[in-house]
Amino acid sequence: MAFDGLFTYSVTADLQQLVTGRITKIHQPNAQEVVLHVRANGKNQKLLFSIHSSYARVHLTEHTIENPAEPPMFCMLLRKHLEGGFISSIKQHDFDRIIIVEIHSKNEIGDPIVREIHAEIMGRHSNLLLIDQEQGKIIDSLKHLPPSVNSFRTVLPGQPYIAPPTQNKWNPLTVTDEELTMFFAEAKTTKEIVTQLAGFSPLHAEELLYRMTTASNALACFKEFMASFANGGMKPMYVLSNNKTYFSSIELSHLQGEVTVYPNVHELLDRVFFARAERDRVKQQAGDLERWLQNEIDKLSLKTKKLTKDYERASKLDQFQLHGELLMANIYAFEKGVKEVTVTNYYSETGEVITIPVSERKTPIENAQSYYTKYTKAKNALVMVQEQLEKTTEEIAYFEMLAQQVQQASPGDIEEIREELAEQGYLKLRHAKKKKKQVKPEPERYVSSTGVSISVGKNNKQNDMLTFKIAKRTDIWLHTKDIPGSHVVIHSSEPDDTTLREAATLAAYFSKARESSSVPVDYTEIRQVKKPNGAKPGFVIYFEQKTLYIDPDEAVILQLKKQS
Repeated sequence: MAFDGLFTYSVTADLQQLVTGRITKIHQPNAQEVVLHVRANGKNQKLLFSIHSSYARVHLTEHTIENPAEPPMFCMLLRKHLEGGFISSIKQHDFDRIIIVEIHSKNEIGDPIVREIHAEIMGRHSNLLLIDQEQGKIIDSLKHLPPSVNSFRTVLPGQPYIAPPTQNKWNPLTVTDEELTMFFAEAKTTKEIVTQLAGFSPLHAEELLYRMTTASNALACFKEFMASFANGGMKPMYVLSNNKTYFSSIELSHLQGEVTVYPNVHELLDRVFFARAERDRVKQQAGDLERWLQNEIDKLSLKTKKLTKDYERASKLDQFQLHGELLMANIYAFEKGVKEVTVTNYYSETGEVITIPVSERKTPIENAQSYYTKYTKAKNALVMVQEQLEKTTEEIAYFEMLAQQVQQASPGDIEEIREELAEQGYLKLRHAKKKKKQVKPEPERYVSSTGVSISVGKNNKQNDMLTFKIAKRTDIWLHTKDIPGSHVVIHSSEPDDTTLREAATLAAYFSKARESSSVPVDYTEIRQVKKPNGAKPGFVIYFEQKTLYIDPDEAVILQLKKQS
């Protein structure tokens, strides 16, 4: 990863398209993210600020993040000071990972005011602050830092704003040619570049050194390297190398691996971070649900082991029947008071002799009847245990399917999963402050490369709605073979091969086999898909299917979503 000063420089340059834009809406989806809706150059854009310890970033996004019913206090404060204001400048502070957005707005009585948003992209120390430019004071911030936590700077409402401490490094944009010539007169290490030049992470230091190995002039190579970061970067790319991911706004020629080039840094950052950040949002919202599902699976697995032992014991019923019948046949061959009886097994072809344990306190007839009673009990128990085993196995499959859906859900899908569990009698819904209007489950929409509409159910409510209410009887239905996953529907009776494989890729990706390769995906017409009587939500049976083998590919999924 490399959201360093150089990458911040590229992002800041590309964000100049928002200057003079008007802030129309402000949302705060959660405690770590803020989204400004900006109308600039005839377009509506969404500017995302994230201070997540692992996914801190600033960029334009095309994705929609679900907002809470009640906006947080910081969001309300931003709306009060910034909504309706115009962005007058966006700049980088001291070539550091700090982006300052200056906004001209008006206060409650209509007087002009100038406010600044300071986005500090610094890992776990990341923060977002609203500053009164005239007074140089903090109005508020997402994170508060009292003096007891940070002795250098206090980040609290009403306190003077102090920028994070500088590291006394050379600014690569203002350093003199003489200083650079002297610095590169001798071969440098990655660490020396990171220590001397502001904004350089080890990744970009390695790239610079790699380019210098083939350059005749170190100074010219350095200037060309810096110029490649201007105007949003020359070649934003994502590289998968040795199972590690890297990204930059320029070409990373020193890395060997799978390379994906993006048209701008914003789409690149959406690719790198959005799915991970989305998963983190779901974890915050559904952590208790994941734990509950896992506990239920563990309890049912333990129950299965006990039932299997009971089944093995009950399976001895044939032996109880044999012992009872042999004792009745030899009723006069033994008397009360013995502990065992040795008799010939008439039912055996070889006629071997067997010894049967008996109770010395019972008569021969009572002992025989005792074995008949055990036979009857075991016979009844076998049926009951078999039923319990089947029911428990079905419940494990159901909860594992829900666990997979939670793993791959978007935040908006989680509430539907909770509602389903409440309807099935497993959970009680939390009491909401406001009663929400009942909303129909809405499957996700995608469009294939050839323009055919595809729908994906992300949970059981959406699956049932898609398969039995939305889809036509002649549409094509897809699902991973014997693997928990989403229902996928191609809204066409005769899809082309490209659409069919892309829909199968969606089915493989939104399944438990997402990380596997050569995933089997069945497909058939909707009219061949049936729901058995009494089946749980999402469970179906289907006929006359064909099978494709697919490697799940996240890049394909993102492209199909972008086309929708």
